[in-house]
Amino acid sequence: MLIGDLLKNSAKEYPNKIAIVEGDNVATFGELNQVANQIANTVIQKKIKKQFNIGILSANYFEYPAIYFGIAKSGHVLAHLSTRFSNTELTHVINDTDITLIFIHISVLPQIEELLRYLPNLQDIIVFGGDNLGNQNSKNILSLNEFISGSSTGEPIIDIEIQDPFAITFTGGTTGFPKGVVVSHASRVIASVRGEREYDISNSDINCCSTPFFHIAGLFVWFQTSIKMGCTSVLLAKWDPAEFIDLIENQSVTSAFLVPTQISSVLANPDFSRARVKNWRYCNYGGAPTSAAQLEIMLDKLPDLVWEDQYGQSEAGNLTVRPKEFILSKAKSVGRPFQDLEMAIVDNDGNELCHGERGEVVTKGVHTMLGYYNDPKQTSDAFIKNGWLKTGDIGYFDEDGFLFLVDRSKDMIISGGENIYPTEIESVIYSHPAVFECAVFGIPDDEWGELPAAHVILVADKFVTEQGLIDYCLTKLARYKRPRLIKFVDFIPKTAIGKFQKNLIKTEYWVDK
Repeated sequence: MLIGDLLKNSAKEYPNKIAIVEGDNVATFGELNQVANQIANTVIQKKIKKQFNIGILSANYFEYPAIYFGIAKSGHVLAHLSTRFSNTELTHVINDTDITLIFIHISVLPQIEELLRYLPNLQDIIVFGGDNLGNQNSKNILSLNEFISGSSTGEPIIDIEIQDPFAITFTGGTTGFPKGVVVSHASRVIASVRGEREYDISNSDINCCSTPFFHIAGLFVWFQTSIKMGCTSVLLAKWDPAEFIDLIENQSVTSAFLVPTQISSVLANPDFSRARVKNWRYCNYGGAPTSAAQLEIMLDKLPDLVWEDQYGQSEAGNLTVRPKEFILSKAKSVGRPFQDLEMAIVDNDGNELCHGERGEVVTKGVHTMLGYYNDPKQTSDAFIKNGWLKTGDIGYFDEDGFLFLVDRSKDMIISGGENIYPTEIESVIYSHPAVFECAVFGIPDDEWGELPAAHVILVADKFVTEQGLIDYCLTKLARYKRPRLIKFVDFIPKTAIGKFQKNLIKTEYWVDK
């Protein structure tokens, strides 16, 4: 089965059932499949070379699903660009990923037009969500309707293998820019198969898709499963807890995937009441750790809701699920591995460890990535012997087979479901002429889980304020990556070989957590 088959099969079985709702826009499975086919056939005609990289830059708007399935059916590769990228990051990613054709929502057209002079290879810009295309400059800027006009609505005829690449998503990079994770049809089809088998949803559910589609959880894990099962998907273009509550009440939404920060914002919203969300029966959540205090609030405010936790990553898809019956008894666990995949805990030499022993979490199977785009070294470094993929997380399995994460290698900061790499922020801070040394780490936050912070040593004869350094970071980083706290210090503890001892640095901030 290929990605395009998920939609094709549901369109055949439920042609007149509502597939997508976004604001006033509605499409049946049959209509969605026809537009996807038009996009696929247009791209096939335009681009002869197979597995050509095509970009998409958009929030969860109505046209995104058709573009997604259309490119999947075309045999080409869709690069899912984050709307949270800074201009510097976006320029780098488009150029580095060799994108010459891009689909964008009209809301980001001014941003793309501003960057065109830095995007010499970008030739075709396809705009959806409005007709006012602005200044077209010298580039070929077309509306989506113009682009697909006259193309066949029939299923495209093209040979695609299940191990062919079909998508690139981006995760935090240790070199200062996001890394492109290349995945196959097989790796993401299996994510939907797992969802259909393991999640507490059925064909009658109305699923809210509020997590960005450029995230693995929002698109590949949750939305794809919804399409495969023939559920109606209600899209929330931009996160707003009050609007989410409105959708549950007015669109009869029964299930959703949320990250913990979204859950907290819903439960704390003044518009929240049990009566308004009475249709909501199931919540699948993940993307960041959930504290015991947050779990207590979740169960207190919505005691009848079915809560189901899961763990995964861009490189490997959805890996574990903690079923509803273990919500309390295994509260600190991220669940058990899905039945069809292999996971293990290994030591530094790659030797498998026993239950209760701590080491790096690894996995292997068709669900793992093909590699990092155009980066054979990082791809090679991500795998160990016998095809095991390193997750970068440290943990252990208990005697019942539940996975417990105890640390994160590479000092990753998880803030609101976003993975933030300290070295990326450090490289920006180091570029400021007043900075001599810096160490970036995560500090606790009740709303976001963690926030970036930094200890900084200044050059002896130079000066910058905390706010001045934060503002400097904002010119080079996405806003969510900026340090929320900068502390100027005279000393940063190091190991004997000169590495910052970040665990010691963080102690004062995490002492009560």
